[in-house]
Amino acid sequence: MVGWGCAARLDTSGTARFTDADSWWRQLCGHIDVEDEVGLPGCGPVAFTSLAFADQPGDSVLVLPEVVVGERDGVRWITTIGDAPEPVVEPVRQPGTVSYSDGRLSSTGYRQAVTAAVDRMRDSGGDLLKVVLAHDLVANTSEPLDERFLLHNLASRYSNCWTFAVDGLVGATPELLLERRGYEVRSRVLAGTAWPHPGRTDDEIAAELLASAKNRSEHQYASESLAERLRPFCSELSVPASPSVLRLRNVLHLATDVEGKLADTPEGPGLLSVVEAVHPTAAVGGTPTANAVPLIAELEGMDRGRYAGPVGWIDGSGNGEFGIALRCGQVEQQSTAGAGSGGARGGRVRLFAGGGIVPDSDPDQEVAEAEAKLLPVREALEGVR
Repeated sequence: MVGWGCAARLDTSGTARFTDADSWWRQLCGHIDVEDEVGLPGCGPVAFTSLAFADQPGDSVLVLPEVVVGERDGVRWITTIGDAPEPVVEPVRQPGTVSYSDGRLSSTGYRQAVTAAVDRMRDSGGDLLKVVLAHDLVANTSEPLDERFLLHNLASRYSNCWTFAVDGLVGATPELLLERRGYEVRSRVLAGTAWPHPGRTDDEIAAELLASAKNRSEHQYASESLAERLRPFCSELSVPASPSVLRLRNVLHLATDVEGKLADTPEGPGLLSVVEAVHPTAAVGGTPTANAVPLIAELEGMDRGRYAGPVGWIDGSGNGEFGIALRCGQVEQQSTAGAGSGGARGGRVRLFAGGGIVPDSDPDQEVAEAEAKLLPVREALEGVR
């Protein structure tokens, strides 16, 4: 689905962001008269949504576009809100030269944070088993950044990921937090990562990943975390006993696809309520979550914003898809010339990457893993084919 224009918008933050979003969306849909001759998930009113990772700080947003063009199972439709204007079509612009600089947490700072996390876990007596840390990198473009350029390159190179662009947050995530179609729900949990090495085949790397006790343990925390939080909402839940390997251009992940059926009750939970219950999973937070999440803020020392938060869409019937905002960048505009000089304006994008840290993690390996995870957005910015 692609939407443009803004018929309505909610900006919220803090611990009540999910509740605020759910209440606003229900109330808004209750006042919309819908003519829907298609009847598929994603038809009718749709809110494009991106929610902050942490309770504080971080801004969350829901946008109801004036126009949505959608396609599902070979069926295409256009949804308009009122008398929506015709789009102004402009050529996709190239970003020009791309340069990089340290973000709020450099790779050196990230290594130090990983080292500190490993020490904390080893001294915790089992009270902290995993913490997921990240760092950022700033990309500057000599020309104004056209999000469509970045989005198209990500979609063409990572077709087995969920590609998204919501309010400046652009990425291609391999991890599905939660999808709902009627009473059916599913999730794809990723944790445990390897990346290509010269002289090694993907099959060899995949076999080592499956045999790695460190990665299997990290993955088990994540899949059990998701299942534990999702199970109270479901009458049925299927969790495979062993993970599979998801192969991407830049990395390989251990993956588990969880499927369930929501309990058939008169006042069943809304999608946003279930998303709130499962976020953050151990895949992006840690284990136990209550101990890991505060440590993230302490060791990273930066605001993640909407990185690693839920991103996706919800329709007026409660159907929707929310991925975890990974392999992404937050687009920010900046001036490449002094004030009043009349120079051109360039672009600024804040990129994020990280990984799950456990007591036997190697800080140097974790830095290398984060670098591999930055490649998708870097190459998309640089136009690498």
